[in-house]
Amino acid sequence: MLDFIFNPSSVAVIGASEDRKKVGHVIFKNLIEQGFKGKVYPVNVKRKEILGRKCYSSVKDIPDKIDLAIIAIPAKGVLPVIKDCADQGIKGVVVITAGFREIGGEGIQLEKEITKIVKEAKMKMVGPNCLGVINTFNNMNATFAPNLPPSGRVSFFSQSGALGVALIDWAIENDFGFNKFVSLGNKADLNETDFLEYFGNDPDTDVILGYIEDIKDGKRFLEIAQKVAKIKPVIIIKSGSTEAGARAASSHTGALAGSDRALTEAFKKAGIIRVNGIKELFEMAEIFKVKKLPKGNRLLVITNAGGPGIIAADTADRLGIRLDPMSKNSIEAIVDKLPPTASLYNPIDVIGDATSERYKVVLEQAIKDEVVDGICVILTPQAVTDTENVAKEIININKISEKPIFTCFIGGKKVKSAVKILKSQQIPCYSDPSVAINSYRKLIDFSIIKSKKEPEIPKIEILPENKEKVKLILEVLENAGVTSIGDENTTEILSLYGFNFPKKALARTPEEAVEIAEKIGYPVVLKVSSPNILHKTDVGGVKLNLKNAEEVYNGFVDITLNVKRFMSSAYIKGVMVYEMVTDGKEVILGVSYDKTFGHMIMFGLGGIYVEVLKDVSFRITPVSKEEAYEMIEEIKGSKILEGVRGEPPYDKENIVDKILRLSQLVTDFPIIKEVDINPYVVKHKGGIALDARMIIGRI
Repeated sequence: MLDFIFNPSSVAVIGASEDRKKVGHVIFKNLIEQGFKGKVYPVNVKRKEILGRKCYSSVKDIPDKIDLAIIAIPAKGVLPVIKDCADQGIKGVVVITAGFREIGGEGIQLEKEITKIVKEAKMKMVGPNCLGVINTFNNMNATFAPNLPPSGRVSFFSQSGALGVALIDWAIENDFGFNKFVSLGNKADLNETDFLEYFGNDPDTDVILGYIEDIKDGKRFLEIAQKVAKIKPVIIIKSGSTEAGARAASSHTGALAGSDRALTEAFKKAGIIRVNGIKELFEMAEIFKVKKLPKGNRLLVITNAGGPGIIAADTADRLGIRLDPMSKNSIEAIVDKLPPTASLYNPIDVIGDATSERYKVVLEQAIKDEVVDGICVILTPQAVTDTENVAKEIININKISEKPIFTCFIGGKKVKSAVKILKSQQIPCYSDPSVAINSYRKLIDFSIIKSKKEPEIPKIEILPENKEKVKLILEVLENAGVTSIGDENTTEILSLYGFNFPKKALARTPEEAVEIAEKIGYPVVLKVSSPNILHKTDVGGVKLNLKNAEEVYNGFVDITLNVKRFMSSAYIKGVMVYEMVTDGKEVILGVSYDKTFGHMIMFGLGGIYVEVLKDVSFRITPVSKEEAYEMIEEIKGSKILEGVRGEPPYDKENIVDKILRLSQLVTDFPIIKEVDINPYVVKHKGGIALDARMIIGRI
């Protein structure tokens, strides 16, 4: 636990100053003037007194046990101060000072040295190069932000100190309540995962927000996030989401799986809500003030204006939120209390001249109606609208409602006081119907996450002798310095893990190719066999649908001539003769490796769907059976696998089995960094892989 960072009984500010322009002055002043109840000791070798408080030349001179030290001195002086803190048994340090890893060179070495001392002394360090920490519940502002934000139950960690200052200022302006805030800085010791875990266990935190630029330990982050996101909403901005810096990849899977894709899938697996900007971060946080979760995805919209109601309905439809009409009994109960021109479908339009009484009538019935899971109240300030009374009625109904109620009061000056009333009672209030409904979708998603059972990761049974064979193949290839594994070795490895491939044999002469084709049966496929060639079609190394001996003979000759022309230095073992598979649907299965989160499995339809449309899905390993089915269903072309124009459906169970086998393979052999099975032909029953390759390398 990190309570000594957020709830210290005593704090030493090392670098406290009388100079108002210095960070040490601002932090010390914030602590003593903004209501912090703990003891605060200024430390400055050049001063006897600061702001009326006795000053100490070193933490060693303080006659009290110190829980937390805030360090705001030049970088070159931090190392001896950290040593003093360690000697004094101080539990936590917050290093505000910049001039470490972020400047390179000597700064990197200095950061390593102070981190080593911190870890050896079993202290905990925030920073260096950070803004500091805040806890509004004990009025502790140990930052150089000038003011405390309002108190609330939302806690926030940020990798950017400058962004933290801006967000605190925004929270003050918009009366948005924070509980705790921490600026991560360089994350030399404590990082985003530590604070995610702490806020997850913190009884004073209901909602967790974060801004991160990178993640230190993806596996640990994922493990902690999966636990925390089931009990509290976690909403994170992750910057650097473009693929401009993605590496060049040697496979379809690698090319389609940029680092941002891995992060998106990791967040999805953990149940984290990802947002793209500051405004959206707070919009999403707003909805979780309701503290009531919907039991389903049926929403009732009540409005006094048609246009905003339509916007809400369109957004709900796009997001899969059902706007079912109220029950027959409910409609009969309210019909005589509303004007004849009111719309009783959904959205319920109580008409522009509606007073608070009309809203009350519908709300009272809605909270009793079993077909309503949540309620959105939209208001525009028309001539006779008593906005404050409507807000009060919503508050009264909310007190007795088991269903989440959120609002959208559209306007400026005329709705300002009503909005303030709603927010004072923790009722979410928006100014845009589409934003309100989009935020509510996240509340539904969180409700699903909370009720979801932990997915079981199936253990695919692979014969021990098969594992040994794969291990031997990979060891031989690695020792030979091979990283790009050709079709033959890849086929053998995948066959040992339960994949089926067409009949095949290697031909070294055109006559031998004809002889093999006669045994396999026509039609056949020819492919060049070379450890130097991964993309065989690019060098004219593939011939399809050869129906007789003459076509096979000529095809062999054409392939060898093509390859010699395009890649004269390539070593050619011969030409592989394959049984040709003529029915089924082509899909692609693959594996890629992300340095933060590890292996990802990919699935998509073949051909144009992957080449042009990039219609693919990913999951972080290990993959559960449920996730494998989700991968199939979430691609746009999934309905093709259900069978069209009267054809029977294709074997999705077979695809799921192969996804799980790939997941097991890379779990057993992490040296496999990429796999491409393209195409994999799924049939009405079963499936067969036609082409495959791998990339290996130590991680």
